Amino acid sequence: MILSLAAAAAMSSGGSSSLNSSSPLDPFDSSTSWSLAEDPSNSSSEPVVRTLTPDLQPATNAVAVQEVSPWDIALCVTGTLISCENALVIAVLFYTPTLRAPMFILIGSLAVADLLAGLGLILNFVFTYLVDSSVEFVTLLSVGLLISAFSASVLNILAITVDRYLSLYNALTYHTERTVTFTYVMVVFIWVLCLTLGLLPALGWNCLRDESSCSICRPVTKNNAVALAVTFLLVFALMMQLYLQICKIAFRHAQQIAVQHQFVAISTTKGVSTLSAILCAFGACWLPFAMYSIVADSSYPVIYTYATVLPATCCSVINPIIYAFRNPDIQKSLWMACCGCVPSNLSLRPRTSSDV
Repeated sequence: MILSLAAAAAMSSGGSSSLNSSSPLDPFDSSTSWSLAEDPSNSSSEPVVRTLTPDLQPATNAVAVQEVSPWDIALCVTGTLISCENALVIAVLFYTPTLRAPMFILIGSLAVADLLAGLGLILNFVFTYLVDSSVEFVTLLSVGLLISAFSASVLNILAITVDRYLSLYNALTYHTERTVTFTYVMVVFIWVLCLTLGLLPALGWNCLRDESSCSICRPVTKNNAVALAVTFLLVFALMMQLYLQICKIAFRHAQQIAVQHQFVAISTTKGVSTLSAILCAFGACWLPFAMYSIVADSSYPVIYTYATVLPATCCSVINPIIYAFRNPDIQKSLWMACCGCVPSNLSLRPRTSSDV
């Protein structure tokens, strides 16, 4: 229905009855949208009279642009750094045939876990800001990858700690009893367990249908988050106990053979100092997040979650430095790959079981 301005003037002076008999249009009716259009009945040479045409102008909806959180940017940058570091470690181990000892298998497994963790952080940023995060599959894929990767990282650190303990506790028979096959079996067990943990949210253990049961990391439920946190605390307690036993054994060996074999004593001391750095870095990175996961839920301010998650992810930044880049054999391979030579100040002594 077209209502011209001229007809409106005629109606105000008691004009056309056909317009009076029509149902009036309420200009204040929110269900009617109005636009200016030409009156087709006006074919004279008079100036064109504009009309208000209802229901012809499409509604314009404002597109909400999601603001990028600085915390998410920091996590994405951290994930990129993690990926680059651990990709380098994996490349060195893969292309160096001499690095096939059980110790390097565990270091490689740790590097793969941290690489997947870094990629998971990058994908989480992409899914949050570039993909429709309301799709359940996207959310479950991102969370499952992060749970599997970080769980494998923690368990591989525990496996390396156990390896260091066995290398000192059974120093004489260590290399004869422990085989590469046993190491591969242990690595496979770790990854099967961690992949199972990552699949739990996709198999129904999530809070997508009940937001009140969510933990600080949606869509992981509060109960699952507490179980993972308690498991981490048990792993940390076991690592601490192994660390104390390693210290006792190492210092006892150092006192017994310091005079005759000063070289071995130095090596043992280096192993203890490395394990000290491992324990301190591991606890400082993961303990805040584990404790906060136990006491908090989705109703807590999100800034506290970010403040505890970011240090936890930094553990995967530190791992290549502690386990890989400090190792003399890996250092030699890196120097050979970069410049084709080995610096003279690099230690050329044989690798011992106390080195990490």
